[in-house]
Amino acid sequence: MPAPRTALNGYRPDLGTMFEFDQLMNQRGFIANMVSPVFESAVQSGTYGKIPLKQLLQEPQVGRNSRGEYNRMNFTFEDATFATKERGIEIPIDRRQATMYRSFFDFETVCTRNALDVVLRAQEKRVADMIFNATTFASYTGAVSNEWDDATNATPITDVNTAVQTIWNNTGMWANGIVINRKVFRNLRLCTQIIDKIASSGAGSSVEPGKITVAQIASCFDLPYVMVAGSARDSANEGQAVSISSVWSDEYAMVGVFAPPGSTIETPCLSRTIHWGEDGSTIGGTIETYYEDQSRGDVVRVRHEVEEKIMYTAMGYLLSNITT
Repeated sequence: MPAPRTALNGYRPDLGTMFEFDQLMNQRGFIANMVSPVFESAVQSGTYGKIPLKQLLQEPQVGRNSRGEYNRMNFTFEDATFATKERGIEIPIDRRQATMYRSFFDFETVCTRNALDVVLRAQEKRVADMIFNATTFASYTGAVSNEWDDATNATPITDVNTAVQTIWNNTGMWANGIVINRKVFRNLRLCTQIIDKIASSGAGSSVEPGKITVAQIASCFDLPYVMVAGSARDSANEGQAVSISSVWSDEYAMVGVFAPPGSTIETPCLSRTIHWGEDGSTIGGTIETYYEDQSRGDVVRVRHEVEEKIMYTAMGYLLSNITT
């Protein structure tokens, strides 16, 4: 098997600047790193202490006794482990083809864009499969009575309020976000309960479904974050006809406690993405190229090293039966 010539390996930040990571994420509707915010780890694997929910809600006596002493308390920790995995893809760039097509497009840029998309889409699917998972959240799942595409009878505000209250009952923490895909978002804009709520706030013409915004939906749910996934995938096997489906299913909506940007790993939340960058990885995909003698061409590689983890299952409540 041909191997890269180490001497010719090259980190290519210039290719990355042609389509910035955040911009690409927004264009494709990727939300993985919002649902599971990134924690930068100094080690590739290890054990960290996770405070049990019961410890977070302790109520020890705080009065000072007659001897002038105060009560003392200690936190206990549960051991949780992680081990990041390197994930990536390579695309050969034939120099003859690059020369043939250079009048039409930059072949290297196109290949790099495709490689980056593959790596980020794979991460998106891993997080979607982890969050929209009725097995993982078997004890924290409830089916809505009326699907949210039943515009007249659906009660999404009531359903979300029930999920929020359930999370509080289980953890003592208020949910701050909901995850849905764009099809569900578009259905929500047609729901009578949503439209009536917005109209009652004096929104005027913005009650028209096409003008209802994510911020207005967030206000209806009384949640700071409404994360709308817009990414698609071809679910057919290679060689079969294209079958387009959403990376995030329209069967579910996840209400949860999500970590705000910049928070530490000790911050209680539903999920995290742990990233190890000591080997040159960047969360948005490190772009490298090398020359391969055998094929007389360049190879572009995109890689990153991550692990996605559920931190506290009880900090999420999975609503099912969302779409007919």
